[in-house]
Amino acid sequence: MDQFALDTAVTRVSDELYRGEVMEGWRVGDAPNGGYLMAIAGRALRDALPHNDPMSVNAFFLTPARLGPVECRIQMLRTGRSTTFAEAGLYQDDELKVKLTAAYTDLERLSGDTWSAVARPEYTPWDACEPAGDKGVEFRQRAEIRLVSGREVFRDRSTNGSGVFEGWVAHRDGTPPDVISMLMFADSFPPPIFTVFGPVGWVPTVELTVQIRAHPAPGPLQARVASQHITNGIVEEDGLFWDSAGELVMISRQTAKFRRPKQ
Repeated sequence: MDQFALDTAVTRVSDELYRGEVMEGWRVGDAPNGGYLMAIAGRALRDALPHNDPMSVNAFFLTPARLGPVECRIQMLRTGRSTTFAEAGLYQDDELKVKLTAAYTDLERLSGDTWSAVARPEYTPWDACEPAGDKGVEFRQRAEIRLVSGREVFRDRSTNGSGVFEGWVAHRDGTPPDVISMLMFADSFPPPIFTVFGPVGWVPTVELTVQIRAHPAPGPLQARVASQHITNGIVEEDGLFWDSAGELVMISRQTAKFRRPKQ
């Protein structure tokens, strides 16, 4: 079993209760990455629901989680022929940490029209990009990011004012992405607001919605994450993710707070 599968594994206690553990290797600072927490709940939902694949998952992050045991409590909302709706809560010591609402389907059975107003951008290939290293962030021990734009923000602390990071992301151990790991990858890039203000401050996630459109092909995911507005310290982050075959496989939107360190 690969590292991500091990670190997001859950045990079924009953139809509505699963247990797992928040593991080392996935923290940003002291707090576990929000997408990683979503993936733990996403794996429990996948086991509990009649449909296998997350189509849309929305999570609110109420309070930071910590390393150690975690419970996922699931409530079925409605099951249809092609979609199941459910709620899930991640709890530690009976305290709700993350609240999720999800729609699951079977992606391989979907059919219908396909169209996009956004062309897949051309990037320097993964193998030709310089690895970013872990930069002292524990999470980077698990998810490897190779930026093709915005590198100067971390290399020499200069900003370009774009509000955009572009690049690639993959499991550092080379495990191919799947629909559960994409919940984690949706929250893997540094906050694009750093290209405006520099990598100064704390950007905690309030809410994250992930839409998964297809099973990803093996290989790194190509991503573009962007912020267009910041208002009184509240910022949005929009993500587009393509697989190695060039298919748009995931769309994300995040609400976060941008907090500068106190002088």
